Amino acid sequence: MSFVFECFESNVPILNLGISYLSEAQMRIDDTSMNDEITRSLRGLNRLAKILKKKRIEMGALTLSSPEVRFHIDSETHDPIDLQTKELKETNSMVEEFMLLANISVAKKIYEEFAECALLRKHPAPPPSNYDMLVKAAKSKDLDIRTDSAKALADSLDAAQVEGFPYFNTLLRILATRCMMQAVYFCSGMDTDFHHYGLASPIYTHFTSPIRRYSDIIVHRLLAVSIGADITYPDLMDKHKQAALCNNLNYRHKMSQYAQRSSVAFHTQLFFKSKGIINEEGFILFVKKNAIVVLIPKFGLEGTVFFENKDKPNPRLSFKEEIPTLTVEDTVFHVFDKVKVTISLDASNVQHQKIRMSLVEPVIPGVSVSPQSNCNSEPDAKKPKLES
Repeated sequence: MSFVFECFESNVPILNLGISYLSEAQMRIDDTSMNDEITRSLRGLNRLAKILKKKRIEMGALTLSSPEVRFHIDSETHDPIDLQTKELKETNSMVEEFMLLANISVAKKIYEEFAECALLRKHPAPPPSNYDMLVKAAKSKDLDIRTDSAKALADSLDAAQVEGFPYFNTLLRILATRCMMQAVYFCSGMDTDFHHYGLASPIYTHFTSPIRRYSDIIVHRLLAVSIGADITYPDLMDKHKQAALCNNLNYRHKMSQYAQRSSVAFHTQLFFKSKGIINEEGFILFVKKNAIVVLIPKFGLEGTVFFENKDKPNPRLSFKEEIPTLTVEDTVFHVFDKVKVTISLDASNVQHQKIRMSLVEPVIPGVSVSPQSNCNSEPDAKKPKLES
């Protein structure tokens, strides 16, 4: 551990996790003409990070996927001028591995010193029923996903490939992410199950981000006491107060997630407000009784295309649940099918603006819209919507 901390201390900007720092670090690693001391150190750290990641995966740690978007904001108007999914570099993974190592090491230390009042973080294993949609989706491609353990799931996901469909594995991992339980903070003296399912670690905590998480501040205080760098105080040693604090942290974390999603939805609406109608290709993530949920990889955007409309006759619909399929007239939709949709902003109600998606391809007479048409004026358009 001392080696890891010393390496990071000698290259402090890397810890900031800013895009510019990570990009510069990646540039140094990739540029074969650069062989200065810092660049060689970065390459050494990167090699070590890959060894750490390989070891975690061998233990059963999951590598999942979730589309994250990044907005480019106009410096004067503060409106979003571009929207794209975040590109992860090797240096992202490098920093992540050392952060995970630090978190796990600190969790062990504070639990050794304070078995009754350590603030830890666990990730419960999902109940088997949570995996139903994932297993059924994989079966649609004649693939078997094992879910009896994290290791079995990780190996199944690694092996799940479809020839000629490179994005398939990413889609499958996105679905797997939706099956997971929420990770939570807890007090060690009030629980017996410490296991972190996703990381395949018997113990874990949050230590590396005290400037943005209060949980990390408490962990820093516990660590400082355990190494003789500070003195304790009564509330820190009270497991009941620690448990109450953890409950509040979990509640606040959930609220922050809602706020983040609302912020993304708001800026997405601002972005499409200036774009008019956009035609994009996407993939079906879910099939429902009267709709399909479409992921647009370019924007990391999900939307629901509904096939029922109370204002006009509905098409013939037939839904099969075992291997999820939806038949609209004579067209069958499966999970992972590629489709083309129009995306636009419905601003007819200024207080409840919505992103609307309409099907373009495959072409279904009376259901699909023309790619050149306006979703709000096309006579055959269904006006499906994604609630903000």
